[in-house]
Amino acid sequence: MARKKRQEEAKQGSPEWMSTYGDMVTLLLCFFVLLFSMSSVDAQKFQSIIQSFNGSLGFLDGGKTLSSEQYIDRGLKDDKSTNQIKEIENFNNLEKKIKKYLDENDLNKDVKVVNENSGLLLRFQDNVLFSSGRAELKPKSEVTLRYISDLLNKKEFDDKFIRIEGHTDNDPIKYSSRYPTNWELSVARASNVVRFLVEETGINPERISASGYSEYHPVVANTSDKNKAKNRRVDILILKN
Repeated sequence: MARKKRQEEAKQGSPEWMSTYGDMVTLLLCFFVLLFSMSSVDAQKFQSIIQSFNGSLGFLDGGKTLSSEQYIDRGLKDDKSTNQIKEIENFNNLEKKIKKYLDENDLNKDVKVVNENSGLLLRFQDNVLFSSGRAELKPKSEVTLRYISDLLNKKEFDDKFIRIEGHTDNDPIKYSSRYPTNWELSVARASNVVRFLVEETGINPERISASGYSEYHPVVANTSDKNKAKNRRVDILILKN
């Protein structure tokens, strides 16, 4: 009779420690939900974290723990909210420095500086860099190119790609065996700017390129001498990441 009474008095359900453990897990869940609600989620980083769990804990499809491109490292290094803001500041400062130099050297009418979405555009009228119908750099122009190169070799810009583009008007080349058409002239001009920046100022050749477009990318219609002068140009574009 006594044994039966003890059996009736035995506690039913889960052990007491289970209730305590459940309360603790619930509190932790609430804590992390609160943290999550007060934070912003970077989609790229979130995808990187999901990739790291891929196959490692058993609840996602099998595969590598990290993809071959190392998503987590790339996500942390490519923090757009920080890197893009810093890049914008750097390009704004670069624009101000170049404009100040051009003003001080009376070049602001012949060299235009435009801060575009793709990068900083430096538009040189051809007479700043070259004599008419020629592709050899004027000695005075080399001083300006050296100043710009010094800025582009600084840490803020030493990873930026630089594109040099040669352009002409639609007047045909006359009496020149070296440059039979505007194609050869535009390419030669762009190439000589690149060679000078690489060989004389130390620009990394892996981050610079030259191209010539002849008369086929005008900024204005070739309907007057004034417009044709605007189209004869060399564009230096410092590209943003």
